[in-house]
Amino acid sequence: MPPDILLLLITILVALAFDFLNGFHDAANSIATVVSTRVLSPKLAVLWAAVFNFVAAFLLGTAVAKTMGSGMIRVSEVTQYVVIAGLMGAIVWDLLTWWWGLPTSSSHALIGGYAGAAIMRSGFGVIIPTGWYKTVLFIFVAPIIGLVLALIFMTTVMWLFRNKAPQRVDAWFRKLQLLSAAAYSIGHGSNDGQKTMGIIATALYGAKFLTAAELAGNWGRFRWPIMLAAQTSIAFGTYFGGWRIVRTMGSRITKLKPVGGFCAETAGAITLFSASLAGIPVSTTHTITGAIVGVGAVTRLSAVRWGVARRIVWAWVLTIPASALVGAVTFSLIRMFVAKA
Repeated sequence: MPPDILLLLITILVALAFDFLNGFHDAANSIATVVSTRVLSPKLAVLWAAVFNFVAAFLLGTAVAKTMGSGMIRVSEVTQYVVIAGLMGAIVWDLLTWWWGLPTSSSHALIGGYAGAAIMRSGFGVIIPTGWYKTVLFIFVAPIIGLVLALIFMTTVMWLFRNKAPQRVDAWFRKLQLLSAAAYSIGHGSNDGQKTMGIIATALYGAKFLTAAELAGNWGRFRWPIMLAAQTSIAFGTYFGGWRIVRTMGSRITKLKPVGGFCAETAGAITLFSASLAGIPVSTTHTITGAIVGVGAVTRLSAVRWGVARRIVWAWVLTIPASALVGAVTFSLIRMFVAKA
């Protein structure tokens, strides 16, 4: 096998490994609420989320993948080694935060690792500022949107059903939460799965299997293989989900009931659908955390465990610089052995 083809295969395998880890790490985003409210057992919940993660490939386009593939880093300066180093930056940070039980953003870990490796190779001129403005802005905007929508939904539901027996309301929202969990999983699979699609497309461009026009367009004959490989990987990752983070998301931030789970998931799904269609790579973790906080705050501010929330926010702030540092160090180590990396 020619060395260039072998290197491309390694790059794609590392990208799919990250995608699996993304689903594994972010399974909590899709299932924590439905598990903590006991609407589904953990095994059924991850299967439910995994199925709808995969279905997402066919529903919300590839606008995020195009932003990730060619809208943030100048692809003319990207080599296979830059992609591999960037992916390793994201993988290391994801594993560390999984071990610590912190629901950080796999998306921002990928963005940070990719940028760190690219900057180490070509300097800060490799960054495309316009692609970063909206991504960095939505670090703050996405959880706020999730919080506000969840607060509005929860307040509205409490007012509409104020004269209904709690047992009946609980029974209704147990059924409705299946729909909201499915919708959120579609949003998660779409926004997060597309990021890996963009990375794989960039790797194919670097290996000259895609032209610049195809990279910016529909990826030619590689469109469906890229989409199906990415969505299958993230779906399997979700199925084998990370239970440490499920516990943090489902019960440590605030105590959830089915009505709260429905409102949080619906708010998160609307936010993710909008971002995916607009081509903005947002954090599904930030989004659902904001929504859960919004649900808890409706009852009383003390219902939110602000100490846990503070630790999560600090992990968010550190994600991009920490994964960028790992990506840069990884690329430096590669360049010690490969002069033209």
